[in-house]
Amino acid sequence: MPKTAKNIVIVESPAKAKTIEKYLGSDYKVVASKGHIRDLPQKKFGVDIENGFEPEFELMPGKEKVVSELKKVTKGKKVFLAPDMDREGEAIAWHLSNILGLSDSEENRIVFSEITKNTILEAIKSPKKIDDKKVGAQLARRILDRIVGYKISPILWRILKDYNTSAGRVQSAALKILVDREREIFKFKPKEFYKFFLKYADQDIPLVKINGKKFKKESINEKKKDEILKELESATYSIDKVEEKETKRNPPQPFITSTLQQSAISKFGWSSKKTMQIAQKLYEGVETSEGPIAFITYMRTDSTRISEEAQKKAFEYLNSNFGKDYTGNFKVKKSKKKIQDAHEAIRPTDVFIDPTKAKKLITGDLLKLYTLIWNRFIASQSSSSKYIEKTYTITDNSKKYTFEAVGRKRIFDGFEKFWQSSTSEKEYELPEIGILEPVELKFDKDETKPPSRYTEASLVKEMEAKGIGRPSTYATIITTLLNRKYVIKEKSNLIPTLVGFIVSDLLEKNFPEIVDIKFTANMEEKLDKVESGEINWKDVLTEFYKDFEKFLSDTEKKMKEKALDFYYKSNIKCSKCNIEMELQFGRYGLFLKCPKCGDNKSIPKGALGVTLKNNVYINEEIISSTEKGKEEKTGEKCPKCGGDLIIKSGRFGKFIACSNYPECKYTAPLPARGKCPKCGSVVHKLKSKKGKIYFKCSECGEMFWDEPSDYRCPSCNGPLFYKRKNKEEMLYCPEEKKYFKESELNEL
Repeated sequence: MPKTAKNIVIVESPAKAKTIEKYLGSDYKVVASKGHIRDLPQKKFGVDIENGFEPEFELMPGKEKVVSELKKVTKGKKVFLAPDMDREGEAIAWHLSNILGLSDSEENRIVFSEITKNTILEAIKSPKKIDDKKVGAQLARRILDRIVGYKISPILWRILKDYNTSAGRVQSAALKILVDREREIFKFKPKEFYKFFLKYADQDIPLVKINGKKFKKESINEKKKDEILKELESATYSIDKVEEKETKRNPPQPFITSTLQQSAISKFGWSSKKTMQIAQKLYEGVETSEGPIAFITYMRTDSTRISEEAQKKAFEYLNSNFGKDYTGNFKVKKSKKKIQDAHEAIRPTDVFIDPTKAKKLITGDLLKLYTLIWNRFIASQSSSSKYIEKTYTITDNSKKYTFEAVGRKRIFDGFEKFWQSSTSEKEYELPEIGILEPVELKFDKDETKPPSRYTEASLVKEMEAKGIGRPSTYATIITTLLNRKYVIKEKSNLIPTLVGFIVSDLLEKNFPEIVDIKFTANMEEKLDKVESGEINWKDVLTEFYKDFEKFLSDTEKKMKEKALDFYYKSNIKCSKCNIEMELQFGRYGLFLKCPKCGDNKSIPKGALGVTLKNNVYINEEIISSTEKGKEEKTGEKCPKCGGDLIIKSGRFGKFIACSNYPECKYTAPLPARGKCPKCGSVVHKLKSKKGKIYFKCSECGEMFWDEPSDYRCPSCNGPLFYKRKNKEEMLYCPEEKKYFKESELNEL
C-alpha cells in the first residue's frame, strides 16, 4: 500500500504542485487552490464603510468543489500554505487559513522565489506566521478598487449608456497618461530647423558647437542658416585635435517585471499580458523529457538583487565556458523608490541550463522567453565591454564653428557576447592633424517631431517611473484599457479613443484624485507603508474616503439636477445650417446634433477623437462613412477590388463586405473577439447548414461552439469563451465549468 502523506502543502496552480511534489517525498502531498478562492461578493458592494471598512467575503463561483476537496485532504494533517510570495499570495494564504480553520498563531506559511529542490526543502524547514501587514496592504488595495469601481462605474453607465465602461483606480491614471500624450501630439506645431555637417570622403561630420558652446538643434532657423553660410562660404577647415581613450560599457541589470515586459514587447512584439503568461509557466514548471522543471525565479518583482549563490554559479559558468576575463563584479543599482527586496530579480533557476541545453527541453515561446531571460542574467554577471574611442575636433579658420567626429572600435566584447549594447562601432577615416581637404559644407532641412505615442513597452516604463501600479498589475492595466475600448492598438502604438478621452475628462472634472498621477503614486507608497507596518490599512481607507465621499456626493447631486458640466462643441459643421454640431450622449452611443435644426450624425464605436477643454475634434471622414449607410470601416482593403472593407448588418447578424457593392460582391465572416486558444490566429464566426453559429480558426482549423475571448481563467489559466447565462453574456471556463463576469476579471 502507498504511504499516506502526513503533510499537505497548498499552492496556487496545479503545474506548480506537480513540480514541487517531486522534491518533497512521500511524507508530503501538494495540492492546488487554483488561484483565489474567496473574494468580495459579485452582486453587492460587500464593504461595510460605517463599520471600519469591514469586508464581506464569499466563495468565488465554482470554487465550492475545490474548497470541499481541500477541507477533506487537510483534515487531521499538518498544513503548509505556499501561494506566491507577493501581497496577493499572502492574501490567498490568509483566506485559506480562515476557510480551513487554521490557527492565526500557527507557523504554516512558506515562501520561495524559485522552485528548485534546495529552495523548497529550506522553505519547508522554516515556516512563518502569515504576515498580517502584507495581508492588510492587499485588503486595502482590493477595497480601494471596489469602492472606486462600484461607486463611479454606475455614473459612467448612466452617461455612456451603450458602452462597456468602468472606472478603476490605477487604470484611470494610466488612461490619463495616454490622453495627455495624445493631446500633446494634437497641439504640436512643427518647427523648421537646419543641420550642418562637413562632407569628407562620404563621411558626414556634424556641427556641434558655436563659439565653443553646444546649441539646441532647433535654434538654427532660416535666418541663422543664412548667417552661417555667409560666414563659412570661403572657410578652410582644420583638424585641431585628436583624442584617443579607452572607454567601458557596463553590463545591464538583470530583468525586473517592467524591463522583462519592455524587452519582450520590443523584441518579439508580444503584449505585456502574453509575456507574463509565458513567464508564469516558466516559473511554475514545464513538463520536459527530464520531468517537470521550473526554469526561472518569481517573475513579479521590482528588485534587481541577485542571491550570493546565484552569483557564484554564474561566475562558475562564465569562468569555465569563457574564461576569467568574462566574469564580472555585479552590483545592484540603487533605486530611490521603495522596492520589495525580499524578492530577487528574474533569473534562471539553473544558469547551467543555457539556451543550447534548453532547446532540448522546451520549444516555441517558452524557449524564446527563457533565452531572453538567460541572456540578460548572464550579461548582468559578466564583465564590461571595452572600446577605443577616437574624437576628431575640426574648426573653421575663425575658430567660431566646431565640428566633431567620434569613432568607436570595440576591443573586448565582455557582456555584449550575450546582450546587445546600445553602443555601436563607427569608423572615421580622417587625417590625424592639419587642414582637411577636399571638404564640402552642407546642410539638411528638418523639422521638430511631435512626442511619440506610447507603446505597451514605453507605457510600462512610464508607469514604473511614476510609481503607478506594481509589477503584478502592469499587464492587467493595459489589457483592461484595450478591452474597454478606451484605447486601441495601431501597429504597436496605444491610441486613446474618443470614449477614452470622455471617460478621462469626466473623471478629471468630478473625481480629480482618481486620475491624478501623483495621488495614485502616493497611494502606492501608502500601501507599501501598510506592508512595512508604518500605518494601518483601515487608516488609509478612512483618509481616502473622506475626500472621495465629497466628490461622489457632489457628482450625484449634479446628475440629479442635470447640472453636470459635460458639454462639447465639435469641429464638424451641420450640412444644413453650417454651424458646429454638439456632442450628445444617447441611448445607443455617442452622436452629433445640430443645436439649430436638430439634425443628427452618429459616431461609430471605437472612433478616434481628441477633446480639448469644451471642444471635440473628430475626423470628418469617420462621420461621412458612418452616414453613408451606418457602416463602420475595418481599416482593411478588399482583396478583389481594393475598396474599403466595412462591417454591415444582415438578417443573420454582422459581416464584412466591400464598400463597392453591388459592383463588388466580396463578403467575409466577422472575426471573433478573441484569438484562437490553440495557435493565437484569427477566428471567424460562421454558420452551419442547419443555421447554428460556430467559430473556426483561420489557420489551424480548430472549431468552437462558443466565441473565444482573450481572457484567461484566474483559476486554471485556461482560455475563456463568451457564453450566455440567464440572458446575460459572461465568460465561461470549460475546464473549470464556471462563469465569470467581464467586469470582475478586469478588476483582478
